[in-house]
Order: sequence, then structure tokens, then C-alpha cells
Amino acid sequence: MSDDAARFVGSIPEQYDRGLGPVFFAGWGADLAARAAAFKPARVLEIAAGTGIVTRLLRDALPAATEIVATDLNAPMLEIAKHKVGDGEKVVFQTADATSLPFPDRSFDAVVCQFGVMFFPDKDRAYREARRVLAPGGHYLFNVWDSLDRNPAARLAHTTIGGFFPADPPGFYRVPYSYNRIDPIKDALEAAGFDDIVFSVLKMHKDLPDPAAFARGLVFGNPVLEEIRKRGGVTPDQVFAAVRAALGRELGEKPCRVPMQIIVASARKP
Repeated sequence: MSDDAARFVGSIPEQYDRGLGPVFFAGWGADLAARAAAFKPARVLEIAAGTGIVTRLLRDALPAATEIVATDLNAPMLEIAKHKVGDGEKVVFQTADATSLPFPDRSFDAVVCQFGVMFFPDKDRAYREARRVLAPGGHYLFNVWDSLDRNPAARLAHTTIGGFFPADPPGFYRVPYSYNRIDPIKDALEAAGFDDIVFSVLKMHKDLPDPAAFARGLVFGNPVLEEIRKRGGVTPDQVFAAVRAALGRELGEKPCRVPMQIIVASARKP
């Protein structure tokens, strides 16, 4: 499932950026960028950069001289990301696989990844690659979603979509919300050679200015869209309407308030 869950292609990147970006990613991205800036890196690698939400925040948080290389497995995501930086800014975009990074050893002072680790099919290898490209003393900063129980908007999307296909419910949402046990993540980071490993559990409530756009993003802005289309018998627009209604019933209408919880990890290469 992880390989398919990481395919953000076609119309998905635009819906992801427009519908989910302001709610799921911008606030947490600002936190991650501030953490990276505190280490004063001269060269930063972002992996699983997506549509450039964190890339833009990193560029704003870091000195202009800092070099940023933003990578993602999906080129269509990076095409949107490129429009978020100016020609004169020191940001390079490159398609890359996090489990086989195309960079020399000790190339970066910091590696940053927002909500990407959960999709890596070989997480241990991805951790080793992040360590390899870091200079000694460099830091790997990443965040992951806590469980579906602690993120009700995603839980509502998952259960509502699954209700249309009881015999074969789409599994996309289980991927980003099932990698949140701190001890196994810490063990994996230590096995990859990191130390000074610190975790933070963060909570946020977001009032939605446009609940319909958010609900559309939950259906059209990630690979669950293709799971719905493959199963058939219902249109994505019908699923969207059901998700929108479920959000209103459980999270309110004016405002629709979305609670979220994540885990942030910081690890150092000795």
C-alpha cells in the first residue's frame, strides 16, 4: 500500500495544495522551519517537499545565503512548489527518492521532512540515507501524524469513505496515521546512527475559513481519490459531499474547528 499511497500525481497536487495545505501543513511547517533555523545550517535538504509549503517557510526563516535543496519523489508536486520561490532565491528543486538520495556524503547541515517518513517503504534505509548526507553535527528534523483517534478530520474522512465500500474500504488514510509509536521510531533512529534524539508531541486547533475546500482536499487531494475511482459505484463528488457533511456534524459549521496532533522528532549525526 505504501508505494501507491505515495503517488501524488495528476490533479492531486493542486487539490492537496489548495484544500489541505492551509489546514494540515502550513502551521506545522512553520514550527519545523523555526526548529531548523535554530541550528543555523548553511545548507539544508528537504525530502518529501511536496508542493513547497515547508520550502517556502524554510526560505523565510533562514538567512538568504542558506542553500536549500527541495526534493520529492513526485515531479508534479515540485512543479507547484517551484512557483513559491523567486528566481533569485537560493532554492533548488530536484526529484529524488528518500531511500536512495542522489547526494554525496556529508553534503548538508540539516535534513528536514514534513509528514513524509510515513510513506517511505523502507524507513530504516531512509534514516540511514538522511544520516549519510548529513555533515557531522548535522540534524534530521521531521514530523509525523499521531493516530487517527487524535486527528478527527482524517478519521472522519477515512470512515466516511470506507462506508461506501464496506467489503473493500480504501486504506490510504491508515498509512500517514499509523507511524506514531515513539519508542520504535527512536530505536530505528539509533540503529541508523543518530544520537541526541528528542520527541515533542504538539496539538493545534484550526478554524476552517472554507470547510468545503478542506473536505474536497480530503477526497481529491491525495491518492484515496484513485482508490475510490478504482472501486467504482460512486463518484468522488458523492464521496466529497458525504465527507463535508460528516465534518459539519462532528466538528461544527461556524466555525468548523479541526483538532490535530503530531509528533516532531529531532536527531543529530555525531
